[in-house]
Amino acid sequence: MAMAMAELGSALSSSNLSVSSPSSFSSPPSNYRAASIAFSGEFFFRAVPLHKAGESQLVGDSKRTKGGRRQVPVCRASGLLELVPPHVNKKLNYELLMFDTVKRKAVDLVVVGAGPAGLAVAQRVSKLGVNVCVVDPAPQSVWPNNYGVWVDEFEDLDLLDCLDYTWASALIYLDDVKKKTLERPYGRVNRTRLKSKMLEACIANGVQFHQSKVKDVNHKLSKSSVTCEDGTSIEAAVVLDATGHSRRLVKYDKPFNPGYQIAYGIVAEVDSHPFDVDKMLFMDWRDSHLEGDKQLKEGNLKLPTFLYAMPFSANHIFLEETSLVARPGVPMDVIQKRMELRLKHLGIHVRSIEEDEHCVIPMGGVLPVIPQRVLGIGGTAGMVHPSTGYMVARTLAAAPTLADSVVQRLGGSPSSHVPSRPEAPQSSTPSQRLEAPSDEDVSSPNGDELAAGVWADLWPLKRQQQRAFFCFGMDVLLKLDLVGTRRFFDAFFDLDPHHWQGFLSSRLYFMELIGFGLSLFKHATNHARAEIVAIGTVPLARLILEIAQMKLPKGQSK
Repeated sequence: MAMAMAELGSALSSSNLSVSSPSSFSSPPSNYRAASIAFSGEFFFRAVPLHKAGESQLVGDSKRTKGGRRQVPVCRASGLLELVPPHVNKKLNYELLMFDTVKRKAVDLVVVGAGPAGLAVAQRVSKLGVNVCVVDPAPQSVWPNNYGVWVDEFEDLDLLDCLDYTWASALIYLDDVKKKTLERPYGRVNRTRLKSKMLEACIANGVQFHQSKVKDVNHKLSKSSVTCEDGTSIEAAVVLDATGHSRRLVKYDKPFNPGYQIAYGIVAEVDSHPFDVDKMLFMDWRDSHLEGDKQLKEGNLKLPTFLYAMPFSANHIFLEETSLVARPGVPMDVIQKRMELRLKHLGIHVRSIEEDEHCVIPMGGVLPVIPQRVLGIGGTAGMVHPSTGYMVARTLAAAPTLADSVVQRLGGSPSSHVPSRPEAPQSSTPSQRLEAPSDEDVSSPNGDELAAGVWADLWPLKRQQQRAFFCFGMDVLLKLDLVGTRRFFDAFFDLDPHHWQGFLSSRLYFMELIGFGLSLFKHATNHARAEIVAIGTVPLARLILEIAQMKLPKGQSK
């Protein structure tokens, strides 16, 4: 494996590929009903098991069906669910500038989706003079999921004021004996404050809003027409899909077969908990809580889950049981049952639940068609980290790149985020040109060429190579059982912080990732090395072939 990694780096260096040096999810798993909820700036899927008590469903272990696929009996609903309060859709109360559906004045950019990704782009392009309309069925709804981030990531984004809790370090339990402390501060995002900050910036910059869902989009040479479900039509020079894994507008031309990260979490008041309030619990892979349930114990050995916890105080805590990645995903009710047994084993008595969350995160899979006329960001553009499920910081960091590229290609000012290009004539704004009497104004930027350039800035070759390596990592994780997973993370978090932090935060590019892989192999035990070779050889071969076939995106200069 180490030799293959070295050969991959050598082949890449000697090829004609340019390597930079360091300086929708089509549908959820069949056993889930999907309901749209916001996550990481887009629309997510709220996972609800469809089965009835006593039925069986696929999870990848236990008995087999006639077709040879493995099943386990469904667990009874977790007792925790009895404490879950009715869902309340929390909303902000700002006076938004609404799109005039009578005048229907053309805009430069339509952003579909008012999550963090969409609003981050909207606030930046509007600040630079671009006329923006954000379309969302509930633009003032507070995002329901809890976001955890590394503090340095939000510091780089100048968003430290949007963290309501921080911990100096993070803790990992590999088993009942071995644990690791990560000296990297972690924080919880105050999602109300983050959305308020973004909305206030959009309002100050004159961003318009339209409350509806988008039905369709049609394109002409230099403009697009967005049709909403309420019948409203909005003309724009550029359309951005920020709807996440619903992938309403961005197109894919290959089958989408991701892995799934499944999680169930609660914000709860408890009598007490055993965790240090100065440390967040990043991963707890212990399984002694399952000793009394043979079926769940055996299932967890094959498809393990871990506890993730953010202790806010001695009695207030966020708890989440998570399956890192599996294909198909671990059923939600199984995760809830494992969590219930874990909390009982830890002596955590839940008094009340403030809110709960169901997360189904597609990881990996193919990228969308690049380029295409509709732009994408976040989940709809394949930005979920294929090995970890992280996306918030990565997406928010990508927003300025996309925004500045759009502004510049519409004829605005150059920016440090994108390569310098000649400026277009400044006689009129793109939206003014769209309103000209002629159906297509030759002075307007060509829509296909503009989109190709933005996609190239968003997914340059080095980012595509990086993502391919992360997908290779996901393929390895998919095949690890509990024991193998423990061995993997034992070696992973023994790496130099530059490597493990850079991997988790998408800061390592391909040649550095080759070094990361070699270092991981070096730190692994002999047993772990043999396991990685056994399960990673085929995925590595696919990675080498994929990298060898990559070309510069259309619109990217060498």
